[in-house]
Amino acid sequence: MTYFTYHLERLLAENNEIISNIRDSVINLSESVKDGQKNSEAINFSQGSLSELFPSASALLAVDSEDCLSASKSGSHSSGVQMLDVYNILPFDNPDGGVWKQGFDITYNEDEWDSEPLQVFVVPHSHNDPGWLKTFDDYFRDQTQHILNNMVIKLQEDKRRKFIWSEISYFSKWWDGIDSQKRDAVKRLIKDGQFEIVTGGWVMADEASSHYFAVIDQLIEGHQWLEKNLGVKPESGWAVDPFGHSPTMAYLLKRAGFSNMLIQRVHYSIKKHFATQKTLEFFWRQNWDLGSSTDILCHMMPFYSYDIPHTCGPDPKICCQFDFKRLPGGRVSCPWRVPPEAIHAGNVQHRAWIILDQYRKKSKLFRTKVLLAPLGDDFRYTESSEWDQQYQNYQKLFDYMNSRPEWHVKAQFGTLSDYFEALRKESNLGEKSTNSLFPVLSGDFFTYADRDHHYWSGYFTSRPFYKHLDRVLESYIRAAEILYSLALVQSSKSEKMSVFPSVDNYKLLTEARRNLGLFQHHDAITGTAKDWVVVDYGTRLFHSIMNLKKVIIDSAHLLILKDKSAYTYDAATPFLKMVKQERFSVVSVNVNSPRVKLLSPLGKPVTVQISAVWDGATTVSHEAYQISFVAHLPPLGIGVYQLLEDESSEAVLADYNIYVRNSRQEKPDRVFKIKEMEHSVDNIILENAYMKLWFSGMSGLLEKINTKKDGKNHQMKVEFAWYGTTSNRDKSGAYLFLPDGDAKPYIFADPPIIRVTHGKIFSEVVCFFHHVTHTMRLYKVQGLEGQSIEVSNIVDIRGEYNRELAMRISSDINSQNRFYTDLNGYQIQPRLTLSKLPLQANIYPMTTMTYIQDVGVRLTLHSAQSLGVASLKNGQVEVIMDRRLMQDDNRGLGQGVQDNKITANVFRLLLERRHGTDMNEEKAPVSFPSLLSHMTSLFLNHPVIPMTTNADSGIPELITTFSPLMSPMPCDMHIVNLRTIQAKVRSNHTKPSDEAALILHRKGFDCRFSNRDVGLLCSTTQGKLKVHKLFSKFRVESLTPTSLSLMHSPPDARNISEINMSSMEINTFRIRLR
Repeated sequence: MTYFTYHLERLLAENNEIISNIRDSVINLSESVKDGQKNSEAINFSQGSLSELFPSASALLAVDSEDCLSASKSGSHSSGVQMLDVYNILPFDNPDGGVWKQGFDITYNEDEWDSEPLQVFVVPHSHNDPGWLKTFDDYFRDQTQHILNNMVIKLQEDKRRKFIWSEISYFSKWWDGIDSQKRDAVKRLIKDGQFEIVTGGWVMADEASSHYFAVIDQLIEGHQWLEKNLGVKPESGWAVDPFGHSPTMAYLLKRAGFSNMLIQRVHYSIKKHFATQKTLEFFWRQNWDLGSSTDILCHMMPFYSYDIPHTCGPDPKICCQFDFKRLPGGRVSCPWRVPPEAIHAGNVQHRAWIILDQYRKKSKLFRTKVLLAPLGDDFRYTESSEWDQQYQNYQKLFDYMNSRPEWHVKAQFGTLSDYFEALRKESNLGEKSTNSLFPVLSGDFFTYADRDHHYWSGYFTSRPFYKHLDRVLESYIRAAEILYSLALVQSSKSEKMSVFPSVDNYKLLTEARRNLGLFQHHDAITGTAKDWVVVDYGTRLFHSIMNLKKVIIDSAHLLILKDKSAYTYDAATPFLKMVKQERFSVVSVNVNSPRVKLLSPLGKPVTVQISAVWDGATTVSHEAYQISFVAHLPPLGIGVYQLLEDESSEAVLADYNIYVRNSRQEKPDRVFKIKEMEHSVDNIILENAYMKLWFSGMSGLLEKINTKKDGKNHQMKVEFAWYGTTSNRDKSGAYLFLPDGDAKPYIFADPPIIRVTHGKIFSEVVCFFHHVTHTMRLYKVQGLEGQSIEVSNIVDIRGEYNRELAMRISSDINSQNRFYTDLNGYQIQPRLTLSKLPLQANIYPMTTMTYIQDVGVRLTLHSAQSLGVASLKNGQVEVIMDRRLMQDDNRGLGQGVQDNKITANVFRLLLERRHGTDMNEEKAPVSFPSLLSHMTSLFLNHPVIPMTTNADSGIPELITTFSPLMSPMPCDMHIVNLRTIQAKVRSNHTKPSDEAALILHRKGFDCRFSNRDVGLLCSTTQGKLKVHKLFSKFRVESLTPTSLSLMHSPPDARNISEINMSSMEINTFRIRLR
């Protein structure tokens, strides 16, 4: 029996550096940077498919035409404001607007408020980044704890004082360290409406690079913490700092039971346009919503920043004089060179009049007489003196204003909800009036520019190593959560199994949730923090991956034992096997002998391909071999495969052609057939049952695809390109992309070494360029995995200077300046490449996919990590893979991006035929992936997790497969998570309860793609699921609907027996299994 040699270091794509920063980690990365290749294979694990052993799956699949969405069906909804139209109309010019530089002069008549006074809500806040220029812990020690300590004292001094807070990561850390007296005071302040929690997520999440799985998870983490410790339920969203805004966030907040939200960082031209139209307050509706069920009231702040100079009104020089932390003698002053004056009887009339003028002007940009004036900035209100300066001076201004009836104003401190309540009352939103005062808007707010041509499209790619690591952790968390939840139920079934370390593992799970949540922060996943802060985030992610391996192993161990009474928990010899979510899938693991035989769970031999593990481009390492086979695994289940050493092995060896200069024809090797050859003008060809690929014999890069079903050839050229940065004073940095014009082709003097593998399970072409090792792999299997090409780039630009590397795919698709990118892995947003905008404005965030299409075909690039993408020419898609920048871009970070790592970027390229398209639809503001596309994306983002054990250690008898679901989920239903809920016990120790949150997402898909012969082992059911038919090994004791983050139960919530979901819907249920 052989032992698998599978190392986590491969998962981390040989990055020695991140590990060297993890001083206390016991893991020693033995794999050096020798070899990109084997690492990229291990990092992708496998990605699933129907094996040759199975008949064509078309017979198995029934996709109901009722279940799919077409743009024509769902594009009919009329929203008042469609962002794609706004982009078409706006000139995006940048004239000088006077004191409000990016706006216009605002005028008013003094009698406008005579009939209805102006209501002003001044909302004090402090923006606390969980890591940016300092680590989370350092910020907490130096600033945040003092802000919260002073809050308790200072709000109690005067009932009229208010304060809002959003980041629960900080709040919970503070709460853990305060006494019960302080805790009671906080609860009282909340009850009295003086202190409000807004949003209440673990962090204020980034909205471009974050995946909806992680955004939901950090919302649940925050909301669950609040429920357990404070009993509060936030109702208003507050997002003043994320760099652009996504409608996915609006949807998730709405599903969590929120009624209002606020956003700030939106392109200055859009802010100005909305100000002129008075559409800064609107109902944000999803593009795909045919009704109005997704509407949420949204307030967009009108000016440049959320700081005090840009929130009291249009003139920052005046507003700055009302930031009383900047009084003369303090540490901060006003850049406009007019300092604030402390308010006293002698100047109160004049000062009150000046700020009232600002309030009135600002209110002219809105439709009601209710005004929001935030009062705060980053890490404000640290010192007791600052609370006094702001609150006392403002109270004097309010008292004076309110004492002058002829001014027609009522000013006061307020929380965010105080403002929205007054706004709703004023605009009669309580009564179900159909035609509301506020317009309906659909679309998104990327790509953000705060001034000039300064587009924030750099951060879509910055620090890509960590963007990839984030997704690896997400995949591990999902697997661990689901297996843990099932193992927990299993362990409660017998006395013997109660030794399952449920509490320890729940601690590890909680810590992983919180580390993942922390990383969703808008300076973390964005790649916009200081180097050592990035290392701190990375260390947390890495530790959680290690810890989750333990949770997965422990849970799997319990679930696959045949005789449950034989269960003993022994931490020293972890017990491993294969875990897997829902499919047939190619699995690759490393072994120490080429002579192996593999038995399936049923004890039958399985076809195996043996590939070499390489040291560099051309040398075979005989210390390890890679075996690849098609695993058949049940949905959310586990399959146990046995690996035996066998002299008469029938495993099929891969063979190799290596293109090098000065080749030596036959290259003797004791195991593999390896042929060396000269580069040539002849093409290299790979093919499987679905397609044939032509690669250049000189560069090894893809040139053409033939799809066998229709016999059509498609030009499909892959190339690499460099962007530089401008020679102007303002250059690219962590946030900004300021290129020096179009990308220049990637030039190589000598042709790269090209290594071509031909095997039974897969074939591939690997090109070794100086800055990138590029692999295109074709799986020779039936079904899902054979229908797209796996692409991986191992990128290393550590020696470069102000350069960014892009991969570009040029096809003959007539895409007409239109392309499509996903938002947060949740929905598709159509994009227009506009020539009136600079190049950097035409780059958009991609979380999981981007595509271009014409009447006949769609080409999708699926991604396993978030990156910036564009389609700058007809038929082209490009993705920016890494950037190295030598200077700061003046957004506060104070450094460039020079901590680049060797980074694996993993993609899949899918070419599909479209049927029955009409041209109207191409212009629709909505689009959907095909079912095949959704499945391909799941493969890429939830690879199989191989776990191995050495059989000599006397393993008790195992069941051969563990299959928790009775049958596969419907194709369009995705289990987002099955997350054990914490016990309600008021203790500092997090313990699991017997309840879990089951989160389901019914994906919207486009039906004009063939669903026949694509090998999907599932059908669709109009979004219906019979609850008792869900799990096979477990009984569903109860299942009740709840809001997304478990805060609210619908009034009619009761145990249900059938789940019924509409397309695009994400639902959470409380589930008890037995």
